Amino acid sequence: MLKEAGEEEDVFFWELHNDNIGDWLRLQMLKGLQEERPNLVVSSEIFESEEKLNLDEWVTDQITESNFDSEANLWKNYSTDYRPVLRYAKEKGLKFIATNVPRKYASLVSKAGLSALDSLSPQAKKYFATLPMQVDMNMPGYVAMKDMMHGAPGNSDFMIQAQALKDATMAESLYTLKEIRDDKVVIKREVLKESLLTILEREIPHLEILHTADGNPDYAMREQWFDGANVFAIGPRRVISYNRNIHTNRALRQMGVEVLEIPSSELSRGLGGPRCMTMPLSRSRV
Repeated sequence: MLKEAGEEEDVFFWELHNDNIGDWLRLQMLKGLQEERPNLVVSSEIFESEEKLNLDEWVTDQITESNFDSEANLWKNYSTDYRPVLRYAKEKGLKFIATNVPRKYASLVSKAGLSALDSLSPQAKKYFATLPMQVDMNMPGYVAMKDMMHGAPGNSDFMIQAQALKDATMAESLYTLKEIRDDKVVIKREVLKESLLTILEREIPHLEILHTADGNPDYAMREQWFDGANVFAIGPRRVISYNRNIHTNRALRQMGVEVLEIPSSELSRGLGGPRCMTMPLSRSRV
């Protein structure tokens, strides 16, 4: 994997935001890539573009790490899962880019649409993708996102526009860096020949597959959006799940899984399911 990644100009890590094993593997990949490409650039969506000054000042030792931790808008699992990457980048003198849109602007768009950004100041507009933005609502990812939101509160088009703002801001931040470095910008699209499910079934023959809502087309997309696939395992065949995912929970029980249901009205406001919204208070070092 490291050899193949080393042959690419850009390497993207797709992650679960509370997967500490995945975070450790990402750090090892970064170390391996940096040995072959000492001037590589690191970027992360966990840092919003407003954090650029804080990042630059800490990397150049103008502020202490404790000052950075107190002033930056950090995720709750930053210290355990993301700080090692940032420290390594600083140690090796790597440029680190804050790529994501400030959440206050994404929230604004989710409530009032992209047009709400027009009224912001020129200073504010420096922190997200260049306006005007055009969103192709027929892109497969956005179509699937809208289908999953069926029955959910809020304006689904505005929610998709907020996601598109994040996508465009992160892409533009990397594109702008390449222009500054006078790099040739090449955008490649590749259609995967196999789905993740196909690969998993082939590599793990004993794997049991359960589709959201047991594949019932009337409920599958809705329960997917309602975190039906986001259960928290607390033991072998023992999970915590939101009680609103009736069909998925029933299918789990039919597979011999003990399902402990909890209300979702408050926890889901954090935009996650039981797994995403769970954080260890104490754990052994990896």
